[in-house]
Amino acid sequence: MAYDRELISNGNPMEAIVGFSRAVRVGPYLSIGGTAPVGTDGKTVGLGDVAAQTRQCLEIIKAALEAAGSGLHDVVRTRVILTDIDNWKAAIDVRKDYFRDIRPVDTIMAVDRFVNPEWLVEIEADAVIAGWDG
Repeated sequence: MAYDRELISNGNPMEAIVGFSRAVRVGPYLSIGGTAPVGTDGKTVGLGDVAAQTRQCLEIIKAALEAAGSGLHDVVRTRVILTDIDNWKAAIDVRKDYFRDIRPVDTIMAVDRFVNPEWLVEIEADAVIAGWDG
């Protein structure tokens, strides 16, 4: 079975510079790359506030899912990546607001830093679009 491929953009100018997409859908499978807490103005949202940054990341992910004809209900995996693992509870409390009933699998991990040192969190998500008929 051959699947079509769709690139999902949110208008981030770095997509063309670096050569990435916010999300890629291949058939019913949708992957959303590391999503940083950046506003439409290109500036970091929620400086110093991991909960506010987590919410911004999840709102960007939600918009990418919707642009692909999907939604949070189709998410099967999230990855919460933090610069300080001690912030895990604040980030997960926000994640629960979005996924309490959906309950995708999750990985929580820490890294030394992100490209922008203002970012405390990035989130990735994978989804399978239910009822997809191509």
